Amino acid sequence: MEQKHTISVLVNDQPGVLTRVANLMGQRGFNIDSITVGQSEEKGLSRMIIVTSGDEATVEQIVKQFHKLIDVLKVQQLSSGPMVARELALIKVEATASTRAELNLIIDPFRASVVDVGPTSIVVQVTGDTQKIDALIELLTPYGIKELSRTGVTAISRSASLVKA
Repeated sequence: MEQKHTISVLVNDQPGVLTRVANLMGQRGFNIDSITVGQSEEKGLSRMIIVTSGDEATVEQIVKQFHKLIDVLKVQQLSSGPMVARELALIKVEATASTRAELNLIIDPFRASVVDVGPTSIVVQVTGDTQKIDALIELLTPYGIKELSRTGVTAISRSASLVKA
C-alpha cells in the first residue's frame, strides 16, 4: 500500500549534496513530495527532510540508496516512529473592507495570523501539519488566493517517553 514517508538525511554541508540527493531520487523514479534543508545541531552538517510516497519496499530502497552517497552520514525513516512534523505557508488572499472580518473568523481557529495588509489583499501565515494547511487553503480559495508559498515539511523524531515499571 502506498503511503507518505518522511526521511531525515544528515549530510556534510558541501556544495552539490542536494543535487546528488535529488538526482538519486529522480534516476530511481522516486518522486519528492517535499524537501527541506537546513543547518543541523552539528557545525558543518545539514539535515534534509524528504517526504516521498511509496510502499515499504520503496522506502527501504530509497534509504539503501542514500547510504551509498559519500556525503550522507545518517539516514532515519522518521515516519516509522513517533515524530513531530510541521510546515509553514504564506497565503496572499484577496481582501476587501467587507471581507476582512470574515477572513479573520476563518483564520482564527487555525491559529494563523495576518502578517501583511494591503489595499486589496492580506497575507496569512500558518504553521502546522500538512492537513491543517490544506484545510485552511481550501477555506480561503473562494475568496481568491493570489499567491501561495509553502516551506515543505520539516520533522524530527519525538523524544522517548518514560515508561514506569
